[in-house]
Amino acid sequence: MEKFSYSYLFDFSSRVLQRMGFSEEHAAESARVFLAAELRGISTHGVIRLADYYKLWEAGRINTTPDIRITHESPSTAVIDGDGTIGMLPAIRAMNTAITKARTAGTGWVAVRNSSNFGIAGYYAMMALAHDMIGFACTNASPLVAPTFSAIPMLGTNPMAVAIPAGQQPPFVADFATTPVTRGKFTIAAKKGEKLSFGYAQDAEGKPTDDPTAIEHGGSMLPLGGDREHGSHKGYCLGAIVDILSAVLSGANFGPFVPPMMSYLPLLEQKSGEGWGHFFGAMRVDAFMPADEFKTRMDFWMETMRNARPAKGNEKVLIPGEPERENEERISREGIALLPQVVDDLVIIAKKSGINFEEN
Repeated sequence: MEKFSYSYLFDFSSRVLQRMGFSEEHAAESARVFLAAELRGISTHGVIRLADYYKLWEAGRINTTPDIRITHESPSTAVIDGDGTIGMLPAIRAMNTAITKARTAGTGWVAVRNSSNFGIAGYYAMMALAHDMIGFACTNASPLVAPTFSAIPMLGTNPMAVAIPAGQQPPFVADFATTPVTRGKFTIAAKKGEKLSFGYAQDAEGKPTDDPTAIEHGGSMLPLGGDREHGSHKGYCLGAIVDILSAVLSGANFGPFVPPMMSYLPLLEQKSGEGWGHFFGAMRVDAFMPADEFKTRMDFWMETMRNARPAKGNEKVLIPGEPERENEERISREGIALLPQVVDDLVIIAKKSGINFEEN
C-alpha cells in the first residue's frame, strides 16, 4: 500500500470539495473528518468515501451551497436542517449547538434532518471533551441491514459514539456501528477480491453468504450479533433506537426511506421525511458532580478494567478508544496507507476535477 502524509491528503480532499462547489471553510471542515478517520485507523470512513460523495454530486444529490439553519429549539434542544448537503457540515453545527446549550442548561440535545453521511460518529462526540462534557453522536444510514428475521434491508448500519473525559487517563471513546462491520468493510473486501466471514451478510433469499457484493444483488447486511442465536435482536434494537432518535424525532427519512449513499441506487419515490438524520448530545460533567472528582473516578474505572487478568493469548484488556488512539499516534508518525484501488479512485477524481494527484 502507498503511504501519504496527512497534509497532502487533507489538501487534496479540500481542493476536490472546492471544485465540487463547497466554500473553502466547508471543504476544510469536511476534509478534517475524512482525515480524522484515516488517523484513527477507520479507513472505511476515510478518503475512500470521497469517491462516493463525488458520484453523488455528479448525480445532483449533494447541495454544495447549503443554508444550514435551526428550525426549532428550546433552551436545551434544537432541530437543524442540513439543506441536503454533505453530512459533516450540519453535524459540526449541531454538536457545537449542543455544547453551547449544555453550558447553560447542563445538557444539550440536537436532532438533524435533510443531511447525508457524516463520516465517523466519534469525531463529533469527541468535540465535547475539551469542554469537560460527555459527548454523544449517532446517525441513521442507507437501508442495507435486515432486521432480525427479515429477508430485505430496512435499516442502516446506524453507528453511535460516546466520548467521556478522564483525568490522567486518555478519554473513553466508544464508536461503533450497530452491525458487525461497516459497509466500508464490504467495499474494501470486494476491492481486494476477498470473502467475508459468515455472520456479516445474507443473500436476497435471506440465506447466509460470504459474498462482499451481496448487497449489490438484493442481499442485506446483518445486525450486530449476526443471527438470532447470537443476539442479532440486540443489534436490531440498537439500530432501531438510533433510527428513531436520528430520523423519527428530527423529521428525516427513517428506515427503508433513507436515500442511498451509493449513486448507482435510485432514490425512492416514497419519503418519510427529508434526507438522512443525526442526533447529538452534550452533558456537562459538573451538572452531576465536580469535574475533577468525576475525572478521578473515571481514571479509577479505566485502571480497574485495564488491570483485569487478560484471557489467554491476549496481552491486555482494552479500553474503548485505546486502539484508535494508538493508531493515531502511529499513523501520524508513519503516514496514511491507502489501498491501490483507493488510490486509483482518487486519481480518477483528480483528473475529473483538473487536480494533480501525486502517486508515490
